[in-house]
Amino acid sequence: MPKIIPIRDLKNTSKISQMCHESDEPIFVTKNGYGDMVIMSTKMYEEKMCMSDVYHKLNAAEEQLAKGEILDGDESLKSIRKKYNL
Repeated sequence: MPKIIPIRDLKNTSKISQMCHESDEPIFVTKNGYGDMVIMSTKMYEEKMCMSDVYHKLNAAEEQLAKGEILDGDESLKSIRKKYNL
């Protein structure tokens, strides 16, 4: 379950930092009862960005497949071997 904290709790920076590192999810910060910010550890941010990149590449591959833009595996390997003299 996501953690939701009021913006006034950001005064205790060491506690917030500890919460970010212990949580498996981002922490949502509210201001006047409404969502205002999301905070997370650097490690979690990097993981999220990596997964976003994977999803983007999978989506591009699915679009290429749907358009019929595919290559034969054997021909691709032969081309690579020829290019790099392998």
